[in-house]
Amino acid sequence: MTTVTRFAPSPTGHLHLGHAYSALFGWRAAREAGGRFLLRIEDIDPGRCRPEFERDLMEDLAWLGLDWETPVRRQSDHLGDYRAALERLQGMGVIYPCFCTRKDIAAEIARAGHAPHGPDGPLYPGTCRHLPESDRAARIASGAPYALRLDVARAKGLTGPLRWHDQGKGWQEATPEILGDVVLARKDTPTSYHLSVTTDDHIQGVTLVTRGEDLFFATHLHRLLQALLGYAVPEWHHHGLLTNERGERLAKRDKAQTLRSLRDAGRTPAEVRALAEGHTFG
Repeated sequence: MTTVTRFAPSPTGHLHLGHAYSALFGWRAAREAGGRFLLRIEDIDPGRCRPEFERDLMEDLAWLGLDWETPVRRQSDHLGDYRAALERLQGMGVIYPCFCTRKDIAAEIARAGHAPHGPDGPLYPGTCRHLPESDRAARIASGAPYALRLDVARAKGLTGPLRWHDQGKGWQEATPEILGDVVLARKDTPTSYHLSVTTDDHIQGVTLVTRGEDLFFATHLHRLLQALLGYAVPEWHHHGLLTNERGERLAKRDKAQTLRSLRDAGRTPAEVRALAEGHTFG
């Protein structure tokens, strides 16, 4: 099987050294296997994504010495793919509308006195999971805003036990319940990160998902979505995260660490590659 990897940034700011490391990691994995490397633009958030950032990130990656197949897939051009996947999940009965605001969820957790916790904090308490269909229909007809959540327990009942393989950590039992009933879409947006990335990887034939270990737990959920939708199952390799001198994970707000600022300071592509690959890991 041909190895196909991808780098999938969001054009919400300039790329930093952590992005450079991640892009180089996937690019080298493909090149060393005689495979294919893809660039994908994850721009489903129109409020934060900017065309100028997309242009700049491509320029920075090319300056760094990376090449990729064209045309580049932009998520905003393929909302129909995600809508179709969402409709399939709705047909399975594993999606339900949630009308809770963040304030509502916080209040429900406070009333309960405790809440199950996942890797990112308290989980959604399932407030809307058991609303009567008539209530749901009435609220939607009234124009109330809502999100569409995945009923993880019901979904797992359909798929049964699942596993996935990480090249660094070995076989993993899929436990998507650690993330709770996540949002897969909203009233006016037919997708979320979880649904779009899983759909894209399938459509593009990605066989090895290389990404930071901060997304390790999300893979449990992505494996469940793959099973529900009948998608091909890739392998994963979650690499370490680069940190600054304070031990904090690099972020787009770290202006001094952006590829653009390093270029402007006179660094060469070889120097920046060495900086990225020799940086401190968290």
